[in-house]
Amino acid sequence: MSSEVNPSVSGAIPVDSALEKRTMRKVIVRLIPFIIAMYFINYLDRTNLGIAGPGGMNEDLAMNATQFGFAAGIFFFGYLILEVPSNLALHKFGARIWLARILISWGVVAAAMAFVPNHYWLYVLRFLLGVAEAGFFPGIILYLTYWFPTSMRARATALFMLAIPLSSVVGSPLSSWLISSGNSIFDSFAGWRFMFIIEGVPAVLLGLVCIFYLTDRPRDAKWLAPEEREWLQATMDAEDKDKSETFHYPVRRSLLQPRVWALSFVYFGMVYGLYAMSFFLPTIIAGFQETFGTEYSIVEIGVITAIPYIFGALAMYLWSRHGDRTNERVWHVAIPLFVGGVAIPIALYLSSPFTTMIAVTITCMAICAALPTFWPLPQTFLAGAGAAAGLALINSLGNSAGFFAPYITGWLADLTGTQNAGMWVVGAAMVAAGIVTLILKAAPAPDNLEPTLRK
Repeated sequence: MSSEVNPSVSGAIPVDSALEKRTMRKVIVRLIPFIIAMYFINYLDRTNLGIAGPGGMNEDLAMNATQFGFAAGIFFFGYLILEVPSNLALHKFGARIWLARILISWGVVAAAMAFVPNHYWLYVLRFLLGVAEAGFFPGIILYLTYWFPTSMRARATALFMLAIPLSSVVGSPLSSWLISSGNSIFDSFAGWRFMFIIEGVPAVLLGLVCIFYLTDRPRDAKWLAPEEREWLQATMDAEDKDKSETFHYPVRRSLLQPRVWALSFVYFGMVYGLYAMSFFLPTIIAGFQETFGTEYSIVEIGVITAIPYIFGALAMYLWSRHGDRTNERVWHVAIPLFVGGVAIPIALYLSSPFTTMIAVTITCMAICAALPTFWPLPQTFLAGAGAAAGLALINSLGNSAGFFAPYITGWLADLTGTQNAGMWVVGAAMVAAGIVTLILKAAPAPDNLEPTLRK
């Protein structure tokens, strides 16, 4: 039986390759499907507003595009405030309990949005939804660093983030169908309200399951054989030790490090594109009726909205797999940002729904490809509590785009009467993020660390 050295771990931990493959296969099968399910519901509950808007909500609550954009974006105020404390709590108390708390609380708030009487109450509940969700995404990113060696990190992140395109591939038609069904079933209860209830309940159920199903660390995994537990925990400990000795980033330094803030800007650029598409793509497709003389039902809009994300899911997995295989990170982030940044504004100047959707699909593929390949960049130098704080800060500041993207896009649509100006801003944000990625390169040089910070 041959053995080899795991190249992802400095310090040479000999390991039987069969043991490594067997262990990681078990980890993937045990954790990834459940994590995808959690993030699927998470992303669906934060973006189903995009289907609810043209599905009757905007009319029922008398909302214009600016008010709709504000309702979509205010979610991120609460999200930003509590992101770092929430992730530090997860690091301290464990993922199992803390993620369950997040899931249950956001499910309750998501379902409660069905009962808003006006857009002001919608603002309140969208804000509270952000408070409830704070820490979920960076918590999962941190959780993956407990279970997956560096050499598998981008692929693991991509598998988890497949929930983003899947939530649109499945979620957009599902949300549209629920709205249509609700309108048919109830006389005085709008279909979009029915959708919010049905899509909020699964988060509560998954939260209850999470308490019994997730395992905090490899050392606690009774579903692994003893030798598998020992190898995986030793591998992860060795990687953390190597990073801690090479790059000393405790909590305070992680939060104040300019590189962390610059990476936040990079993430801002790609998230700006993601949320502009998530919230306004259904509206853009609905606008084809005026631009091209087409007409689509709410269900048809949901199905068409899903098409770019099918290709986005393929791009996400294949590009991240290529990044892990080549161990190149910078260009795997920058290239998709440049491609998407050019494609999205061009989409609105094309002459047919078909060519427009091709450009939109290219943009979606680019955003989906960049997202999972981005997260290994901060993970090259952040570990432990510093990683909990730094990853949360990057996600928090980056996700401020979740407010600015829908609000600015909606405001520009009201100001100009078209979506064109908003999409040019999306393209500029993505290109700027790509440029900053190239300037930063992969990781800070260890020699640049101050002597006092090495102690």
